[in-house]
Amino acid sequence: MASQVPGQDQDKASFVRSVKLVAWSFLGIRSNKGYRDDLAKVNPMHVVLVGLVAAVLLVVGLISLAKWVVAA
Repeated sequence: MASQVPGQDQDKASFVRSVKLVAWSFLGIRSNKGYRDDLAKVNPMHVVLVGLVAAVLLVVGLISLAKWVVAA
């Protein structure tokens, strides 16, 4: 039997919701109602962490793309 820590499932759901929130924010196509619902259900630290990782990935991707285009 696996022991469950109370709130662990909610933390996982909050992290996944944070990833979706940041993804929609990067695209800029989110309804106001959905945005407010997500903000009420996410952990702010998850959003900051996911946002920083996504920004770093975006910058690295753009730099890699630019280097690839210039080299070709």
